[in-house]
Amino acid sequence: MRLGIDLGGTKIEIIALAADGHELLRRRVATPQGDYRATLAAIGRLVENAENELGQRGSVGLAIPGAESLVTGLIKNANSTCLIGQPLRQDLQTLLGRDVRLANDANCFALSEAIDGSGRGANIVFGVILGTGVGGGIVVHGQVLTGANAIAGEWGHNPLPPGEGESGPAPDCYCGRRGCVEAWLSGPAMARDHLANSGEALNAIEIEARANAGDAACSATLARYEARLGRALAGIINILDPDVIVLGGGLSKMQRLYRNLPAACGPHVFSDAFYTKILPPTHGDSSGVRGAAWLWN
Repeated sequence: MRLGIDLGGTKIEIIALAADGHELLRRRVATPQGDYRATLAAIGRLVENAENELGQRGSVGLAIPGAESLVTGLIKNANSTCLIGQPLRQDLQTLLGRDVRLANDANCFALSEAIDGSGRGANIVFGVILGTGVGGGIVVHGQVLTGANAIAGEWGHNPLPPGEGESGPAPDCYCGRRGCVEAWLSGPAMARDHLANSGEALNAIEIEARANAGDAACSATLARYEARLGRALAGIINILDPDVIVLGGGLSKMQRLYRNLPAACGPHVFSDAFYTKILPPTHGDSSGVRGAAWLWN
């Protein structure tokens, strides 16, 4: 049995998978806000209760909104700030009395979709998170690619130069740089772009709904977004050349992306043909927790 845990900012979810990937159990609790010790205890209770309910012991994988430093073993780059600087994996191993595997939540998303999701059977899968932030994960032959600096797939903080016809300063990113992919392509970035070009404050969901109803300004915002996303993904394709790109996060629910992105990517791909598939996730919001379980693969 594989246990996967998704440690999010508002909830902690656990899933138990049988050897064939069949879901045996799923539970969730609220994440203790800003309290590292209480977070450890909540994870411990979830594991204990799941194993008691199912009557068996499982391996444990954990998806986190950050990464483990290869130098110190401490958590870095986490938007749940109480985790930063903490020996999370070591503490959980002591608490649970077994080895624990840990990975960034975008890596877990990519792994889930590569194992038994939209990227099943593909040699190289790039998993994309498009939501409040922008992230990514790489899976090669069924294994997560971590990298020498534990940042493989972190395309959200690469620069995206302005496209043809775009002018003005590049948007600021929270990381301190300007013009990052995330600063152009997150949900809040889409809303900001729409406000700057139309004077109307709408979120991404509202923009899509109005575009579908024929609103010209919202349609133009989505066309700009797709052009930028196409250029950004083409950069990934030119370096990694994945068989499949799976989109996740809230913006991945926009079905028009799957119709329009191949044409937006194609002109920027350094090849005479473009075969990479761009697909929605099979497991949706469950991919992170399922991928955490599949870290023991």
